[in-house]
Amino acid sequence: MSQHDTDPSAMSLVDHLTELRTRVIRALGAFVVAMVLCFTVAEPILNFLAEPISDVLRARGQDPRLIFTAPQEKFFVLIRISMLGGLALAFPIIAFQLWRFIAPGLYREEKAAFMPFVLASPILFVMGAAFAHYVVTPLAMNFFIGFSDVIPALTQLIAGNTGEVATPDEELSTVFLGSVRESLDLTLKFIMAFGLCFQLPVLLTLMGKAGLVSAAGLREVRKYAVVGILIVAALVTPPDVVTQLILFVVVYGLYEVSINLVAMVDRKRERELRAAGVWDEDIDGPGEVKDDASK
Repeated sequence: MSQHDTDPSAMSLVDHLTELRTRVIRALGAFVVAMVLCFTVAEPILNFLAEPISDVLRARGQDPRLIFTAPQEKFFVLIRISMLGGLALAFPIIAFQLWRFIAPGLYREEKAAFMPFVLASPILFVMGAAFAHYVVTPLAMNFFIGFSDVIPALTQLIAGNTGEVATPDEELSTVFLGSVRESLDLTLKFIMAFGLCFQLPVLLTLMGKAGLVSAAGLREVRKYAVVGILIVAALVTPPDVVTQLILFVVVYGLYEVSINLVAMVDRKRERELRAAGVWDEDIDGPGEVKDDASK
């Protein structure tokens, strides 16, 4: 057989497209089923997401309720919750279908190297989302709602629990009447922002394995990373120094963890190249692995 002969075991373009269609259909089917399941418990999920706001309102002596200003508002909020919950619930199946599609094109070593990142990514996202829900969101809600006036009587009047009415000569007061849609949007923004920030070690380690970054390079740009993290903290958090400091400490800690992970990747690559006899000190640098003779 000549080198130009086609491997009979190789898949044609049509076969690849057919395989892709099958994987997409299965992933979409899993998403739809998970979305329907989440819609049946969308109300408890909404209550869980709104718990930080409720705790802040209770602490201020106000009625812990959210309102909707359009007849269809809450319905579409529940639909949105169902879509996001369905995506999270179906993610293992979606990731498995994606893996089954790309795995045949990877070598055994590449599969073994890629699998830990597939497992670590959702775990880190959940950690970031939990940090946002239990730490950042309560601080942010307390900061924002703190600008409103505490008027328990007014909130009771709106809820229909008292017959008191405001007199014309009373001063203008502001009270928080949270919208279901807008409050949920802010909560989900925090969850997505921190969930993605917690992907930093996965992203930088993958870039390190691809040779796009190195531990030495990350150390050299550390001061620029600090400035960038401070800017991100100022953009995605309320103008509250405590919240911004918490985000900065967490993300910078992830950056330092990423440097150590990339350093491990660099040392492994250096050992492999030295064992193969292709490591060049002039081109690749002295590296971090010391020869036995130099110890």
